Amino acid sequence: MNSEEMQSKKSPISAKAPESTDGKPPSDEDQLLQEELDMLVGRLSESNSELYLPALETIRDLIKSSTTSITSVPKPLKYMVSHYENMKKIYEKFHDEKCKQSCADIISVLAMTMGSSNECVFYRLHGDPDVNVSDWGHEYIRHLASEIASSWPSACRSYQERLLCLVKQIVPYTIAHNAEAEACDLLMEVDKLNLLDEFIDIESYPKITLYLQHCVPFVPEPENVNILHIILDLALRFGENYEAMRVALILNDSKIIRKVFHSCDDYLVKLQMGFLVSRQRISFSIIENSSDLSEEVAEILTNSRLNVYFMILARELDILEGKTPEDVYKSHLDPARVTMSQTQADSARNNLAASFVNGMINAGFGIDKIFVDFGNKWLYKNKDHGIISATASIGLLRLWDIDGGLAIIDKYLYSVDDYVKSGSLLACGILNCGVRDEVEPAHALLSDYLGSSNNLFKICSILGIGIAYSGSNSSLALGSLRPLLNSDDIEVLGVLAISIGLIAAGTCNSEDTELLLQQVVTCSMRKSFGSHSRFLYLALGLLYLGRQCESETLLESLQILEEPYQTYTKIIVEMCAFAGTGNVLKVQKLLHLCSEHSEQRKRSEKTDEEKTDWKFKKIDLSDIQTVAVLGVALISMGEDIGTEMAFRSFGHLMLYGEPCIRKSVPLAIALSSVSNPKMGILEMLNKFSHDNDMEVAHAAIFSLGLVGAGTNNARLALLLRQLAQYYAKDVNNLFLVRIAQGLTHLGKGTMSLSPYHSDKQIMKPVAVAAILCVLFSAIDMKNLIFGPYHYLIYTFVPAIEPRCLMTFDEKLNHLPVPVRVGIAVDTVAQAGKPKTITGFQTNTTPILLGAGERAELATDEYIPICKHLEGFVVLKRNPAYGK
Repeated sequence: MNSEEMQSKKSPISAKAPESTDGKPPSDEDQLLQEELDMLVGRLSESNSELYLPALETIRDLIKSSTTSITSVPKPLKYMVSHYENMKKIYEKFHDEKCKQSCADIISVLAMTMGSSNECVFYRLHGDPDVNVSDWGHEYIRHLASEIASSWPSACRSYQERLLCLVKQIVPYTIAHNAEAEACDLLMEVDKLNLLDEFIDIESYPKITLYLQHCVPFVPEPENVNILHIILDLALRFGENYEAMRVALILNDSKIIRKVFHSCDDYLVKLQMGFLVSRQRISFSIIENSSDLSEEVAEILTNSRLNVYFMILARELDILEGKTPEDVYKSHLDPARVTMSQTQADSARNNLAASFVNGMINAGFGIDKIFVDFGNKWLYKNKDHGIISATASIGLLRLWDIDGGLAIIDKYLYSVDDYVKSGSLLACGILNCGVRDEVEPAHALLSDYLGSSNNLFKICSILGIGIAYSGSNSSLALGSLRPLLNSDDIEVLGVLAISIGLIAAGTCNSEDTELLLQQVVTCSMRKSFGSHSRFLYLALGLLYLGRQCESETLLESLQILEEPYQTYTKIIVEMCAFAGTGNVLKVQKLLHLCSEHSEQRKRSEKTDEEKTDWKFKKIDLSDIQTVAVLGVALISMGEDIGTEMAFRSFGHLMLYGEPCIRKSVPLAIALSSVSNPKMGILEMLNKFSHDNDMEVAHAAIFSLGLVGAGTNNARLALLLRQLAQYYAKDVNNLFLVRIAQGLTHLGKGTMSLSPYHSDKQIMKPVAVAAILCVLFSAIDMKNLIFGPYHYLIYTFVPAIEPRCLMTFDEKLNHLPVPVRVGIAVDTVAQAGKPKTITGFQTNTTPILLGAGERAELATDEYIPICKHLEGFVVLKRNPAYGK
């Protein structure tokens, strides 16, 4: 085989005579083109140097002017393939700089079709500097960008500077030709994303920032944080203060949040930012030391009008009338023989369940039928600690209504019954949840009982303050709770840890970290690992919720703990720190931990005792594996692909995992899909609810309630009614079914516990903290939920949020407008202006939004202040309307 045939074999395109795609002989035009190119290359090999430059320019013009289908290689390039190696030799023999540069340009373009390693960019760097790379077309640009990205890591500093010159030519071209994603990818590969500021304009800004935001979950730290800071700077540069605030909330940095808020001069944008910040429950830091806030903005930030807006929603939807638990149970639909033989009328456990359900379904409405019909007698239909939860449900009924609710609860504070009085203290905290008032009524009422000798008063007041000030990082609330950490009562310490974790969630509060760490060390020395001590370890993690890198110092400090407490605490801190990030390495680490089996450990200890680490043999993996399963869901819940992969892993864990893993899998599934009842998840949890292991069944039933919380899902309601019949004789299971039914109809279907909002791009730390507190209570159902501590279920209250879209005019008056509501469509990196929703229906606000739904204005009369129509939205009149 001669050299020409070998070259033809190596080349991806045949160097022989051109052949048409349909197998017919080449046309005369194609034949002439090939002959002309052969002749021009032949001239370059001749001794007459005056022919070189004209020949090179002719070859260049033929390549540039070629037009063909995008699915095939241009014919000039196809016919020049056989001359590729010869062109490289010709390039070496040239001495004239102009000819050398022109030849290098042609070889660089030819290298695009040869699959050569980085030769395209090499010859481009030796080409004519006056020739812009965009002259050779989009495909050449893409190939050049890929080679720059591959050669960048190993390039020396001087070579990187030369590559950077090419990058600065490529980026503006790709942005101008609707390839913003490619420009971002190239800049991220060369670690020069900050150069975007030079090339971005107001038209390309929305697409670029949207793409970068969706890249964040897939980028390792600290690059993900750097990308968010770049998006923040771009938003501020283009005057997009609201978008800047969204990014600041994702960063969860109070200083940046305060800076963005106070740098905004537009009153309407400030109102809209107020709604967004108050939804995060972190407005406390903005209000403090701020004298320039208007009354309207201050009311929005403090959520003082949240109950008013919610009642407008209730009136518009015509759901003000109170409901009874029986309206949810629908026992009349059960077969007659079942209801007659299996109903346990007026039992304390059934009445306790009814108290919870009554509070849940009428939450925030202030109107129910149980207390109207029975009055205070209903409280005494419960027994002992059940009275606490029944009284506390009044706070849930009056949620967010400080003025009206405190007046009603006040009379219970003077009760001679300790259980009623304790429940009223908890009710005070519940109704104050998320609402700030300058007189601090929750602290004023509850702080007096923090030093009480009665443990019930102390515990309920502590939990009440925790729920009332959740997410606020209030120095007033934390200052009153910190002295109690010296207590020796583990029940008090457990509830205290929950409260501190809720108040300071995601703040990295150093003082609370130090105090909690001291208690954790004390617990580990006492070998304390009970139901309440778990909350101490959880609270330590909640302080670093979503803070990633900031948790490293704490993780180093945990080295002083003995095993298994060190591993247990580290897992909790890490999974909280990386909550919602989708960090694959952390998920793999947790799954590897879940793959261990106690039988394998025992066998290894017997057969190979010398090689087995003595520390590892002493570790009891049951509690560690339990939280590791929750950690998988917590880390992966931020993005859909990670959630789907975690869901698959949970199926394997249920088949092959230890009992401690199997009981926590349903809770992990609920954590990854709160208030989002997908059909596959409902079917899986329904299957687990009939498991032979009662702990698995308990967790699955409770998880069904969390998955369907506030959705009024008809399919789930039917499943729960069937479960109520199935477990009619099982007191504990029936109690959990009732709780799940109450959660499903939370606020008559107007509320949500989802920790994500703003098109699922912003995580609400306080909601995640609240859900984790509930799940840690559900890990030990026997001692907590079924025991005297069922009131810990109310720790879900800080996660409650209306799942509505309500629109207001510039004076914050309710403004009904038509909107289209449909399933959200992913438009990231798509050219043009693609549709953002599909299968939509047109309704008039206020409306309820479900998981995965998105809304658009269906009128041009008004312009929304924010792009994401969720929650409370301010509209301004369109000045161009009607012209």
